[in-house]
Amino acid sequence: MNTKTLLYVLKRVALAVLTIWVVITVTFFVTRAVPGGPFASEKAITPAAKAALEAKYGLDKPVMEQYFTYLKDVVTEFEFGPSLKQRGRDVIDIITDGMKTSARLGVAAALIALVSGVILGSVAALRRNKLIDKIIMVVTTAFVSMPSFIIGSLLLILFAITFHILPANGNADGGMILPVITLSLYPMAYITRLTRSSMLDVLGQDYIRTAKAKGVSGNKIIFKHALKNSLIPVLTYFGPMLAYIVTGSLVVEQIFAVPGIGRSFVNSITNRDYTLIMGTTIVLAILIIVMNLVTDILYKVVDPRINLE
Repeated sequence: MNTKTLLYVLKRVALAVLTIWVVITVTFFVTRAVPGGPFASEKAITPAAKAALEAKYGLDKPVMEQYFTYLKDVVTEFEFGPSLKQRGRDVIDIITDGMKTSARLGVAAALIALVSGVILGSVAALRRNKLIDKIIMVVTTAFVSMPSFIIGSLLLILFAITFHILPANGNADGGMILPVITLSLYPMAYITRLTRSSMLDVLGQDYIRTAKAKGVSGNKIIFKHALKNSLIPVLTYFGPMLAYIVTGSLVVEQIFAVPGIGRSFVNSITNRDYTLIMGTTIVLAILIIVMNLVTDILYKVVDPRINLE
C-alpha cells in the first residue's frame, strides 16, 4: 500500500469514526426526546416501582450524564448495556443472536442477487433489443417496482399457503428459502439493470472497438475488458446493499417470523427499549460505513486507473 492510498484510508477511517459518533449522538437524544419511556407500558406499575427501575438503569440521572456514560461504555468496551425490556439479557447478546440468523439470510440473498444480476445484465446488454433483453427488462422493472412486503406476501400465499411447498415460518426446516428469495429479488433486478447499462456504455468505448479491430476474440473482449470495467457501478451499489441485507430486512423478517436483528429492532422501537435501539442502530451504521470504505478501496483493484484522493 503506497503513501497516497494509506492517507486516503486513514482519512476515510477518521470520517467513519466521526459519522458513527454523529449517529450515536443523534439517536441517543432523539430516543430521549420522544414522549413516554420504556416503563410506561408496564402493567399497574407504581410511581415508586417506576422510579426504582429508572434508578437501576441510570435513567434518573441528567440526560447529559447518561450520554457521556453511554459514550464511554461504547468507545472503551463496545458495551451497549442491558436491555430495558428483555430483563436479564444484554443488548450485545441480543444483537449477536439476531446477527447469526440475519447474516446467513443476508449473505445468501446478496450472493444470489449479485451473481444472477451480473449474468442477466450481461446477457441483456449482449442481446440488446432482442427478445431476451426485452423479457429481462420487463421482469426486472416489475421486481424493482414492487415493495418487499408485496413480493414476500405473494410468495408466502403461493408457495406456503396455496401449494404447501415451503414452510411459512423462518425457523422451520427450509424456512429460509422464501425470505432469501424475497430479499434477493429487488437487488438482483437493480444489479441487472445497472450491469446492462454499464456494459452497454463500456461496449461503446474506443478501446473496445480497437480490440475488435485487432482481432481480439469476442470472449476475451467481454470477460477481460467489458465485464470487468462495467462492474465498478455494481460495486458501488453492492457494498451498502450487503450491509443493509445482512442486518436484516425489517419487513421480510416480520412476514416470515425470522428471528433476526431486524425483528429485534422493530420490537425495540415498539417497546421503547432505549439501549436495544441504540445498539442495533450503531451496528447497522458501522456495517454500512465499513462496507462503503471497502467498496471504495476495491475500486482500485477493479480499475487501477482510479486515483484514490
